[in-house]
Amino acid sequence: MAYDSGGAGGGGARNVLGGPLQLCSEAPLTGFYRDGCCHTGPEDLGRHVVCAVMTEAFLQFSSAVGNDLQTPRPEFAFPGLRPGDRWCLCADRWREADEAGCAPQVVLAATHQNALARIDRARLLALAVDAPAQG
Repeated sequence: MAYDSGGAGGGGARNVLGGPLQLCSEAPLTGFYRDGCCHTGPEDLGRHVVCAVMTEAFLQFSSAVGNDLQTPRPEFAFPGLRPGDRWCLCADRWREADEAGCAPQVVLAATHQNALARIDRARLLALAVDAPAQG
């Protein structure tokens, strides 16, 4: 499902492959704007643009560096994440996890093109669950 309108960063948002930005997750509901997509806008200072598939290793890493993504926070309508959940991560946090050897896989079609300003495209391709066929 393509995301094509709404939110401050919505209309015409593109993914890192150059196509329309696809849905990352509705269960749990992700995105800076909590609409399921990893689009961004001026309010999104953290650049939540990488659609990542959570792993235990990444969740532990994130907690160790001060961002507990596993504990539910009902006051923020946050259910807590589990391995296998898809979530829009901050580009810098994903890159930091990659440098530490525990970056989660990414969904390229749902990762906003702005991620390329902070992350090398080759690294995203190397850890993609939906890498394009070679040839």
